[in-house]
Amino acid sequence: MRILRMCFGTALESGERMSGNDTLQSLPLDALWRGRGARFAPFAGYDMPVQFEGVIAEHNWTRTHAGLFDVSHMGPCFFALPKGHALVGDAAHQKIASLIERLVPADIQGLKAGQVRYTTLLNPEGGVLDDLMIARPAEPGAAGDLYIVVNAGGKLDDWALINKAVGGEANLVRADDRVLLALQGPDAAAVAAAVIDAKLADMKFMRVARYEAFGRLTITRSGYTGEDGYEILVRAEHAPALVEALLADARVKPIGLGARDSLRLEAGLCLYGHDLDPTISPIEADLAWTIQKRRRDAADFPGAQRILSEWKNGPTRKRVAIRPRERAPARENVEIMKDGRKIGIVTSGGFSPTLNAPISMGYVEAQFATPGTPVELLVRGQARPADIVALPFVPHRYVR
Repeated sequence: MRILRMCFGTALESGERMSGNDTLQSLPLDALWRGRGARFAPFAGYDMPVQFEGVIAEHNWTRTHAGLFDVSHMGPCFFALPKGHALVGDAAHQKIASLIERLVPADIQGLKAGQVRYTTLLNPEGGVLDDLMIARPAEPGAAGDLYIVVNAGGKLDDWALINKAVGGEANLVRADDRVLLALQGPDAAAVAAAVIDAKLADMKFMRVARYEAFGRLTITRSGYTGEDGYEILVRAEHAPALVEALLADARVKPIGLGARDSLRLEAGLCLYGHDLDPTISPIEADLAWTIQKRRRDAADFPGAQRILSEWKNGPTRKRVAIRPRERAPARENVEIMKDGRKIGIVTSGGFSPTLNAPISMGYVEAQFATPGTPVELLVRGQARPADIVALPFVPHRYVR
């Protein structure tokens, strides 16, 4: 359990809080993963496979080969204009995109067919309610549709917010009864091309397409590990055959949620509820790049006044990467100190198998956010030396 918490402390503890005493939901492939020896733990209301061989071994396998993750607890959905609408092509896309833009600051209208964009749901104060992926389908017949994936813990609230904002002008269809798989790592492209469709090898990063295989698959070239890979949405009845076909390739192993957390931390990616919450703006979170020029010029998204002021003048606090100089990991809620004064707080932390060292992310007063700044971390009441460093901890290896 100690190694699991070293690598997965933030996310595991989040799952324990979020699930509480409620009955845990099982994934559609629960029996399959148990048959392969998975160890389970609660996360976001689900009983999730968090490790198979061990977090460090699984983390390293994903970095060197290909890991298969079950992320069916997430919130995939389809957001579409009502059936029978008269719009076609770009006009249909502009309409459906304008509806979701009531809640997000990204330029969704500007998406090309088959393109995916990462963005945030915002409250009226400019705080982040969730982070999510929004895709414009590549198929001409789906021009009035969007494929959206939100986070597990807040998916019901997200969907309710979207439905309220569009007031019946579009339909949101849940797809969380399907299986969502993430195939990640340097061998992911070769495996996906061999098992699913050869064209997947040429798919570009942050693109989406549908494939007539294993029923019908919706696949994005994306993921949350910093590695190249794909996220694959498959109907539950076809999922076992797909999983077994992927795992039959010697380059693929099943990987638990523990390694997904350590991989995303090394990649400097946010975990909602920790590195993002309703008080934090995209600018503070170092996500200014998610707000394209058209939206900044229009200033028509929730919290635009605050966010654009921070864009122009700088925020008072910033998300940063932190490298402790000693071996003790600094986890969530550890205070960040400078010259005996608290200047911030850790929001994610754990052990990096790649660097063989502890790493953390957190928020500090903006004047101390420059990489190279020495700070102290108050771990178990003792001030320990650390340094602000550049994100990510481990370079991304997306295929662009």
